[in-house]
Amino acid sequence: GRPMDPSLPILSSVNNVIAAVLFGHCFSREAETFQRLLKGSQAMAEFQSTFWPQLYDTFPSLLKHLSPVLTRSLVALKHLQDLRTVIKDEIRNHQKSWVPGEPRDFIDAYLAQMLKDDPASTFKETNMVQVITDLFIAGSDTTTITLCWALLYMMMYPEVQERVQEELDAVIDPSRTIEYKDRAILPYTNAVLHEILRYSSISAVGVMRKCTQDTILQGFPITKGTLIFPNMFSVLYDKEQWATPRKFNPGHFLDKDGNFVNREAFMPFAAGHRVCLGEGLARMNLFITFSSLLRAFTFRLPEGVKEADDRPITGFILQPHPYKTCAIPR
Repeated sequence: GRPMDPSLPILSSVNNVIAAVLFGHCFSREAETFQRLLKGSQAMAEFQSTFWPQLYDTFPSLLKHLSPVLTRSLVALKHLQDLRTVIKDEIRNHQKSWVPGEPRDFIDAYLAQMLKDDPASTFKETNMVQVITDLFIAGSDTTTITLCWALLYMMMYPEVQERVQEELDAVIDPSRTIEYKDRAILPYTNAVLHEILRYSSISAVGVMRKCTQDTILQGFPITKGTLIFPNMFSVLYDKEQWATPRKFNPGHFLDKDGNFVNREAFMPFAAGHRVCLGEGLARMNLFITFSSLLRAFTFRLPEGVKEADDRPITGFILQPHPYKTCAIPR
C-alpha cells in the first residue's frame, strides 16, 4: 500500500510475458541475462521514441553534424548488441534441445520453418534474430507505457476501476488465472482496455510508409515514392466516430445492453497489411496483465495527492509523467 513507481515492475512483467512466448520460459527479475534484456529493449525503445531517429531517417546526412545524436546512438547500439547476444544464446540452446514436431515456443516454430529448406524462404536465422529483437523493443516499452496509462486512469476514475473489479469478481473464479479468451465473458473490462488504448493514443503518428504506385485518395493525387505518416489522432479523436472523443468513456465500446462492440475507427495498432507486427502479443499481454492487476489490487493516489496529471510527455511515443500509486491488496 506504500506509494510506488509502477513502471519498473510493469516493465519486468511485460518482458517476462514476451520471453515466455518467444523463449518458452520466464526469467528471475534479478538474473543478469534478464537485466541485459531489459536494458537492451528499454534503451532502444527510449531512443526510438525521440524525434532524433525520425530526423535521421529523413535527413541521414545530418548525423555527422550532430554529435549528441551520434553519442546517444552508440550507447543505444551497445545495449542493442547485448539484447541480440541474449537472443542468439537462446536460439543456440533451442537448437540443442529442439524436438521436431513438438514446438514449445516461437523459436521452435521458427526452427521448424527453417528446416523446410526452401531456397526462396525468408525463414533464416538472421531474420529470426531481427523479428525477436523487434518484438522485444516494440512490444515491451509500448505495452509498459499503455499499462502505466491504465493505472493512472484507474486512479482518476475510481468508479470505472470498481466496476471492472465487480465484473472480474462475478465472472472469474478466484482459484484460476485469467486467460486471454476470458475477454469474451468480460465485456466491460474489455471495453475499458480498448478505451485506454484509444484515449491514451501513445503514438500520435504511425510508422512511416511509402506509396508504391501513383494513386488518388479522395481526389488528391499521391505520387509513387511519397512518404506517408498516418495521423492516428485524426481517427482516434474523430468527433464523427466517438460520442465524447476527448473524454475517457468506456461506453464507446459498449452497446445499450452492455455487450462489447468493436469499432471500425479503433486502430491504435495502425491498419492495412503492415499493421503492427506485435499486435496479437500486445493485446494478450495488456488484457491479462491489466485484468490480473485489478483483480489483486485497488490503485489509489498517494495521500496528499489530490489529482493525477494526465498530460503526456511529448515525444514520438506519448507517455505519462512519472507518478506514484498505492496498490492496496484486495
